[in-house]
This record gives sequence, C-alpha cells and structure tokens, in this order.
Amino acid sequence: MSDEELMRKALAIAQEALASGDVPVGAIIIDRAGEVIASARNERELHHDSTAHAEILAIRRACEKIGQWRLEEHTIITTLEPCAMCAGAIAQSRISTLIFGAWDEKAGAVGSVWDLLRDPRSLFKVEVRGGVLAKECSAMLKSFIQGVRKRD
Repeated sequence: MSDEELMRKALAIAQEALASGDVPVGAIIIDRAGEVIASARNERELHHDSTAHAEILAIRRACEKIGQWRLEEHTIITTLEPCAMCAGAIAQSRISTLIFGAWDEKAGAVGSVWDLLRDPRSLFKVEVRGGVLAKECSAMLKSFIQGVRKRD
C-alpha cells in the first residue's frame, strides 16, 4: 500500500474524532506485512485525558495486540506531525517508520519546531516521511478550527 493510501485510512479515522469534539487527528499502525494492527483518533475531549492523542492510543493498542512494548519493524501513519509527547512515545516504542500528513508549525516535534526523532543525540532512529497528503490533512484541521472559533 502506498503512503497516500495509508494516509487516506488515517484521514478516515480522524474524521471520527469530530463526533466527540476532538481535534480530527487519526493514526494507524501497520506491521511489516502492511497489515493494520491498530488505529486511533484523538480522544482528549471524549475522555478528559490530555494524553489521549491518536498516536499514543494507537501505540497502546498495537502493543496490546502483539503482546509486547517494542514495535520494531512497524510503521505509524498520522495525519498531523507529532508533538513532543507523541514523538517521544514513537521513539520509546521503537517504531521504525513515521509517515505524517500536515506540518504543525506551533507544536510539531518532527521538523517544524523541534526534530526529536532525527536529532543526532537520539538513541533510536526513526525513518520519517512528512507532508503526505498534507493539503487534505491540513484542510480537515483548518475546517475544525474555524468551526470552533465560530462557536466561541
């Protein structure tokens, strides 16, 4: 499956976050065979949990499914550049590859504000492919933010 096809799956999951008022970010994790083993969307508003980012929830679900915390040879696909917390979780779980959509110029930790995963001092190296379907991912986020501002 191509990066674009995988991102479309993550975008579909992100769309589900709108029902609970969460920022529409979706994440999927695939194994080396390309099978989706976990997916998640932001659930911070739904669960009143500041750590309930799509990436964190997908990592937890993937670890539960395979019965271990190491996700070597796995890929995470997320619609938004991970924040520092999520980038740290990606590194700590030993995920091999990150594919993300929209860049996050305010809190992105994989190239925009910081670059935690490719910092030469990082213990774990992660292949990063950013900007996949960036326009579509960004449009979904912008639409959500504009809707929130109209309500306020």
